[in-house]
Amino acid sequence: MLRTRFTETFGIEHPIVQGGMMWVGRAELVAAVANAGGLGFITALTQPTPDDLRREIERTRELTDKPFGVNLTILPSINPPPYEEYARAIVDSGIKIVETAGSNPEPFLPTYREAGIKVVHKCTSVRHALKAQKIGVDAVSIDGFECAGHPGEDDVPGLVLIPAAARALTIPIIASGGIADARGLVAALALGADGVNMGTRFLCTEESSIDRKVKEQIVANSERDTKLIFRTMHNTARVADNEVSRKVVEIEKAGGKFEDVRELVSGARGRRVFEEGDLDAGIWSVGLCQGLIEDIPTCAELIGRMVGEAEELISARLAGFVASA
Repeated sequence: MLRTRFTETFGIEHPIVQGGMMWVGRAELVAAVANAGGLGFITALTQPTPDDLRREIERTRELTDKPFGVNLTILPSINPPPYEEYARAIVDSGIKIVETAGSNPEPFLPTYREAGIKVVHKCTSVRHALKAQKIGVDAVSIDGFECAGHPGEDDVPGLVLIPAAARALTIPIIASGGIADARGLVAALALGADGVNMGTRFLCTEESSIDRKVKEQIVANSERDTKLIFRTMHNTARVADNEVSRKVVEIEKAGGKFEDVRELVSGARGRRVFEEGDLDAGIWSVGLCQGLIEDIPTCAELIGRMVGEAEELISARLAGFVASA
């Protein structure tokens, strides 16, 4: 068993996290991760209303008696969701672990602290992680440039970002971006992290709710099959290489603005990809680590395999590099 500050602080068996993913972080996946000894997060805004979130939390509790959390991502929006009501649903439901992302979570921390909730904040830079530590979060998830979704604008890969964060921070660090197997887990621990967060790898599991055709496409894809969109708008996102993402990049290169791609990148179109399996219906997030994914296991198979192979790597292969006295 791999015991770290993160497993001890958050009461889980293995230092493996399934972070919140829009349209994906649902009860079946979260419970499967929890039952396998990892930490899964329901994605609050996947649920249409705070009351729907309450029901999803109860559904998850029917499937597991292990710890799990809720992700609440706060982003600027013309018509923002009722974030305070979602936060209240989390508190009222007795959740004890929250993953925050997007905007500064500080306004919500007093409410979470009063309820005895531990907070993991997702960051893409050391400076943002230091700010999160200063305001009092319990851990940070640091996303390298390899990650799916928004990697920030610094373009720093995990091999540099993780040890840089470990050098600067005192709270537990979860490494994210480019991790899909035991090798990534062991590397992250060696670089100073206390665990790993995986999105794309958990996207491609049996319990993930997305259409089977999307999972099979992830297996078929290589590490070269992603596109970076919104680069010219300083809001970079890594998504799958498909007809839509190529069109977005083309429009950007021609000087197009967000208004010119708004319809192409709508969340409703991306949701269709996951729910209907139409791979070119819209943009969908996936990381470089898809090039390392070769199967669609259950969460129990995935986590068990990762931990077993990680222990073997540490005790055998790496130990073999140390010269005997």
